[in-house]
Amino acid sequence: MCSEPSFTFELQAADGAARAGVFHTPHGPIPTPIFAPVGTQATVKAMTPAQLSELGCSLVLANTYHLFLRPGEDLVAEMGGLHEFMQWHGPMLTDSGGFQVFSLGPLRKIDEDGVTFKSYIDGSMHRLTPESSIGVQEKLGADIIMAFDECADPFDKAYNERAMARTHRWLERCIKAKQRPDQALFGIVQGGIFADLREESAKFVSSFDLPGFAIGGLSVGESKEDMNKMMEVVTPILPQNKPRYLMGVGSPEDLVNGIWRGIDFFDCVLPTRLARHGAAMTFNGRLNMVNQKYTHDPKPIVEGCTCYTCQHFSRAYIRHLLQNKEMLAATLLSIHNIHTLEELVRQARAAIFAGTYDAFAENFLANYH
Repeated sequence: MCSEPSFTFELQAADGAARAGVFHTPHGPIPTPIFAPVGTQATVKAMTPAQLSELGCSLVLANTYHLFLRPGEDLVAEMGGLHEFMQWHGPMLTDSGGFQVFSLGPLRKIDEDGVTFKSYIDGSMHRLTPESSIGVQEKLGADIIMAFDECADPFDKAYNERAMARTHRWLERCIKAKQRPDQALFGIVQGGIFADLREESAKFVSSFDLPGFAIGGLSVGESKEDMNKMMEVVTPILPQNKPRYLMGVGSPEDLVNGIWRGIDFFDCVLPTRLARHGAAMTFNGRLNMVNQKYTHDPKPIVEGCTCYTCQHFSRAYIRHLLQNKEMLAATLLSIHNIHTLEELVRQARAAIFAGTYDAFAENFLANYH
């Protein structure tokens, strides 16, 4: 399978391993590096699509596993596909369901053909294979779809060897199963925290002429140092003219370190999850907005921040909403947290163009706690 003409990656600047570019999709361009908020159930929690657009988001994720179980891919297709169903008209990505299935532990059984698992909703039994995962994603209709992979315990080498080999065989089946030319299929590199396995996987996955490549199985319990080492092994092997996607990573320091090592795409539920628990993300670390010291604080979450929340509301008001369990708290903090990550990648992109990314990253990490 060859890359479709509508899915092209234009590399515009590089500073060391850090890259800035544009990935072109049928629903618009994605400037990289980019952070994508996650809309697990075809909605980014507490946010409207209009609010995401105002924040400058250019890519949103949805979750194949959850949408497969409810409401079902047939209903989404009947409603015109994900873009129409959730009224997000920019680029979209769906994962394959692999990570969610494999995180079920004893509720699932893996064999060479696929995975049988029990629904967390009603206990009913379901099955996903490489072919059916692609079929579900084709009905959902996102611009970027992911190969079905097996995500393993990062510390178990024997298991990682088996899971990596199966992931490779499943990738070949996903490529054969894919029918829609208006969707870009990304392959996924696995291998835990083992450099030899990561190198082997990166070479195998990048041997296919796919529109992009992902690094899976990180940020699942290993140390930051191990995650950084695995990126350093993998990114030099992956093609320079294709985007690289580090799956499930979204803390500010991880974005900075990932970009430094040649990553283009990031996604995570972190900014909205933290918001629902009363935490604000900043370039210097997290703030617990329930803290009593904010009771009479008239300042915004971050002075100088240009997000809607910081332009209009005080720390005292945010704390008041949280104490009273008002839904608006999650919205206002989600706006701020997503803005923080979008602003971070915008500044990183500008630093790459300016040739100052090393200094930008060093300064950021020195001040982030």
